[in-house]
Amino acid sequence: MCYCCGCGIPDNDKGDKRHITDKTFIEAAKAAKIPLAQVKKNTLDLLSEMEENGQLAEDNF
Repeated sequence: MCYCCGCGIPDNDKGDKRHITDKTFIEAAKAAKIPLAQVKKNTLDLLSEMEENGQLAEDNF
């Protein structure tokens, strides 16, 4: 869950499957048929770009 709360435990969803965990990235890699490392790199790149463009602060949920 550390991708959401910063706890540092990337494989613990703390009982709520909505949290982003390593399993989230593993399933995305399988779906895209690309390596896990590439999924994480693509995610990091997109989030960095969004941050630079001021898009991370948007609450659209």
